This record gives sequence, C-alpha cells and structure tokens, in this order.
Amino acid sequence: MSDDKIRQIAFYGKGGIGKSTTSQNTLAGLAELGERIMIVGCDPKADSTRLMLHSKAQTTILHLAAERGAVEDIELEEVLLTGYKDVKCVESGGPEPGVGCAGRGIITAINFLEENGAYEDLDFVSYDVLGDVVCGGFAMPIREGKAQEIYIVTSGEMMAMYAANNIARGILKYAHSGGVRLGGLICNSRNVDGEVELIETLAARLNTQMIHFVPRDNIVQHAELRRMTVIEYAPTSAQADEYRTLAQKIKDNTKLTIPTPITMDELEDLLVEFGILGDDKEFEHLVGKTADEVPVLAGVA
Repeated sequence: MSDDKIRQIAFYGKGGIGKSTTSQNTLAGLAELGERIMIVGCDPKADSTRLMLHSKAQTTILHLAAERGAVEDIELEEVLLTGYKDVKCVESGGPEPGVGCAGRGIITAINFLEENGAYEDLDFVSYDVLGDVVCGGFAMPIREGKAQEIYIVTSGEMMAMYAANNIARGILKYAHSGGVRLGGLICNSRNVDGEVELIETLAARLNTQMIHFVPRDNIVQHAELRRMTVIEYAPTSAQADEYRTLAQKIKDNTKLTIPTPITMDELEDLLVEFGILGDDKEFEHLVGKTADEVPVLAGVA
C-alpha cells in the first residue's frame, strides 16, 4: 500500500454528538481545497457517507460479503463509490443486531481496501468511528496505526466530555506502539453556557487544542434532510464557512500530541467549576462507573 504521504485521520465521538455530520462537512471543505479524499465509514449505521452520496446508506462491505459468502467475492467498484467533489466513499457495515461483532466490519473493510489498491492517489483517508463503543474492533484504526491523527467531536455536555476523555485514554494506550496522536477537540456546540471556555479548558487538560468551535445552526438540519453537506447545500452561508475554516485548520495542523487523560475526580471538578455538575457530584452515579471501572476505548477494563 503506497500510503507514506497519505494523512490518515479519524473522527471519534460520542454517539449522537454529530460526528458523522461534522466529519462529512469538514471533508467537503478539504475537497474544495483540492485534497483527494477517501472516507471509510466505521459506524454500523453506515451513515458516514450519506451526505457525500445523497443517499440513505450505501451498500456496505460486510453486507455484500455476507450475501456473496466471502469478502474475496466482492469487487472494489461495488463498494467504493464516488461522491461530492470526487470524494471516495466506503462503509464497513456491521452484522445483524444482536449477532456477531460490529468491530469485525472495520477490520475486514480496511484489509479489503488495502489489498485492492484503494489507498492509491489520495491525500487524506478519513475514518469515521463510533467512539463510545469500547470493543477492540472499533479501536482498530488506532490500534493498528491506520489513523495517525485523531479528532474528537465533543460538546460542553457532560457525557460528551466523558466520552472525549475516555477516547483520549484509548489514544494514549497506543500512542507509543502505533504512533497515533491527538489532533484536537472539535466542539460541536450544544449552546451550553461557557461552552468555549469549558472545552478549551478540557483540551488543555488533555494536552491538546480545541481546534475549532462549530456554532449551532439549523441550516445543518436543513442540509441533512436533503442528504447534503452544508457546503454543497448552502455554499455562501456562514455555517459553510465554519466548516471551511475547520478544514483549513486540519490541513495546516501540526500540533499532534500524546494526550494526558484526566481522572474521573478531575473531570468532576471541572464540571463543578463550570456549573455543569452540582456540588454533590452525582457524576459517578450517572455514569455508573468508578474511576477504576471505566473501560478504555480499546476494550481494556
């Protein structure tokens, strides 16, 4: 695989935080800059490419492999589609609910793409990963050194910050063996009071940066209903420019760090400081875990 000069990035984040929407809009901005991009969707919902392809969901590698009986019976062009601004799109997929390991789809997909030359003539490969699932399969882009820089989509909401800190723990676990680094936090605003300062503070504690603050705007939902990125749907809008700015920041980013995740007590104190959590510290009760019981992203308790 000729990928020495390819920047392999990954977007992680709590389910429902707007990770796939943020990543696709940002990648549309990178495509506008002339970057050659492939998106590898690593979420069982297979929604990592829908805005690029204007479709509900593309056929996934794992689904087609199940139909054919083996991944070797799939042709690359059947699962690798071209979307907005010539962005290449592929979805790993997952098994039927309640059966098998969804993380297996990521491993199968990446191996298939590598073996069939999908990584040629690219500037960026982007992995879109569900970040609050802790099995080893979902950590595969980090564990195997596929993703070199990670961007965590978060917000000023308590559980989004909890997930971001937990993802940082997973990155730290493989930072030395796989060379993965944290590129920054993307704050996808939920209009929480003091949100910018809160995420900037969290970023500093994690030894990283808040690379961009994406304001909340209903135009994002309007674009999604039409299965389009904001950059394509409303190219002259202020929100489109926010994603363009984020894309440029990622392109220019050289601040790639080994994260320093904080303890649950430190996260509680930060939430209390910003008024997100009461002084009675109900956080441990809400997440149902003590500091020693919280699982690392890579599936290590």
